[in-house]
Amino acid sequence: MLQFFLRRLAVMIVTAFTLSLIVFFITNMYPNLEKSAKNDGNFRMGDDAVLSYLTNRGYLQPFYIKYGQWLGVLPGYVIKGSDEKTRSRCQVLGMTVEDTPKYCGIIQGNWGYSSMFKERVGPILATRLGLTGKLMLCVMLLMIPASLVLGILAGMREGSKTDRGLSAFAITTTATPEYVSSIIFIAIFTSSAVGLKWLKGTATGAMEDATIDNFLLPVLTIALYGMGYIARMTRASMAEVMTSQYIRTARLKGITFYRIVIKHALRNALIAPFTVIMLQFPWLLNGVVIVETIFNYKGIGWVLVQAAGSNDIEMLLAVSVISVFVVLVTQLISDIGYVYLNPRIKVT
Repeated sequence: MLQFFLRRLAVMIVTAFTLSLIVFFITNMYPNLEKSAKNDGNFRMGDDAVLSYLTNRGYLQPFYIKYGQWLGVLPGYVIKGSDEKTRSRCQVLGMTVEDTPKYCGIIQGNWGYSSMFKERVGPILATRLGLTGKLMLCVMLLMIPASLVLGILAGMREGSKTDRGLSAFAITTTATPEYVSSIIFIAIFTSSAVGLKWLKGTATGAMEDATIDNFLLPVLTIALYGMGYIARMTRASMAEVMTSQYIRTARLKGITFYRIVIKHALRNALIAPFTVIMLQFPWLLNGVVIVETIFNYKGIGWVLVQAAGSNDIEMLLAVSVISVFVVLVTQLISDIGYVYLNPRIKVT
């Protein structure tokens, strides 16, 4: 198991390094740098002014040097610009250039400075990740139990009316994108002209104090989309287990149907859904971006959209790294959990 874990960890590191390299290359292409300079300075800046801006801030250094500085394995730049000001990548407010540290990349915990929020990226990430984490926790607490119950009930009696009805519901929820279901929910539950206006709060208020009024709709929107897929996988796994030889033997022994389900079938039926549940985390990142933007819930997805719109390079890089980390960690947990749950899997 230790060798398996170390191999997976090595693959994670290589994958993270490769993806960060690709994202860094794309965000640091000259058209993106030019747009970032004009957003931070003036949209009417001429080519000479843009070139001066980028040169003074180290953006026109060779690619491998910029990437090494961003990682924190190469010393940060110290440049005396055409405006006679000396700038250092590692300089923070209130610190002279001479007192700045030599290295200041993500390895040292320095995520850079956001040109849009006019603040260090690190504190912004910590705050926004906390808000998104709260949203995702509520989604998982609703989505996982509900989808497992739906899948188990459907798979217990394959082909029955219950199975067909629950399967139709699961397919419908999975086939409906978040941007469609969110608009439908808003029209039904909050609009006085069209709907019932049962919910009066806004998701922006849930950032400080989450209640059913202001947090139900974004949670329900994301949960419904993932619920159908987990329920379908659980149903397929449960239906397969219920036709196994050991289940037939248990029935011949006279064991009650529900005892067979709970004691013999349930554990084996949950092996495949466990992997699917862990894989929901990367897929739900897309839903978070859409839902947070629609409901104006200012988590990490909302920040990503704002940073992309203003070409905030440092923020885009930071959010990309966090997303890659979440995807890789959940996949690692999924692989290890699958090995523990399924005794037929042997690792060396």
